[in-house]
Amino acid sequence: MTDSTALPASPVPETPTLLAALQLASRAPSVHNTQPWRWEFDGTRLDLFRDDDRQLTSADPHGRQLVISCGAMLHHLRTALAVHGWHTDTHRVPVPTRPDLLATITFRPWTDPPAGVMARARAIEQRRTDRLPLTPPPALGELVHTSRMLVSPHDVELDVLDDSARPVLAAASEHATANRHYDMDYHTELHWWTGHSGGTEGVPATALASDAEAARVPIARKFPSAPHSERRGDLEDEAALLVLSSPGHTVSDWLHAGEALSAVLLECTARGLATCALTHITELPAARESIHGVLTRAGVPQVVIRVGAAPADTTVPSPTPRRPVAEILTIRDHPAARAT
Repeated sequence: MTDSTALPASPVPETPTLLAALQLASRAPSVHNTQPWRWEFDGTRLDLFRDDDRQLTSADPHGRQLVISCGAMLHHLRTALAVHGWHTDTHRVPVPTRPDLLATITFRPWTDPPAGVMARARAIEQRRTDRLPLTPPPALGELVHTSRMLVSPHDVELDVLDDSARPVLAAASEHATANRHYDMDYHTELHWWTGHSGGTEGVPATALASDAEAARVPIARKFPSAPHSERRGDLEDEAALLVLSSPGHTVSDWLHAGEALSAVLLECTARGLATCALTHITELPAARESIHGVLTRAGVPQVVIRVGAAPADTTVPSPTPRRPVAEILTIRDHPAARAT
């Protein structure tokens, strides 16, 4: 018989618990740190909505990268809530006539989350995007084995690419950059979201690489350059390349891909590894086709992840900014409560 005294008294998280979990989960990665999500809580369930005002209309015209970002936030929140003793039941894309509603969460007490979940929750605050050269990750086979188990519930396949695939990925990355070279709307959008400081969103200048540093990482998104520096000047990038692929190219596929991305990034961080997720390479159909050609598993490529080890003397950068919970959460009355 279950000891009822060990279970939370409330059938849902108390508001302070929910706020703390959302604050932690907001550390989730998002395209250009746009944080394109908003939440509504009615006292019983928590709804995740896409915030289309934050869509990158030039870089992400279909909203694919936006939804992947929301999926990462969704998984981060479910992981954060586990620390507080809550299991989450998630209904994804629940209302076909509400394309802005991506998921609905309900809650069950969870007194004994697995050690791996707890380790990934602790990793949330440590995770960073590392755009500099990396050395090969140790124990890659073990990481890939665990990561495949983590992404399997999301019907996502994980490929690890060998060195022969690097030129293909580098060419796809270069093509994605060249395709935008004369797109002034794209560059205006890019500069709007990057290189600033003191805000609660966007990619700060401290998180960018200089031209010299970026030249040694051929598989990367092209950002405005940081002031000249030569961090890790003795390294050429040898990060492992992982690819997450989904069965199709629907909103549900994108959301699941984001959740799988979150799980892999947190698992890597918990193991002391550095990561950089790339969604721009898989935005263009031609690039997806070229990447698909070097995969060993079926599916539509959605995310490329660079995984490696940063030098021991690496200075840990300051966390990139995040919006306060008050900007992303609305608390509304439960319908039953309004009826009374």
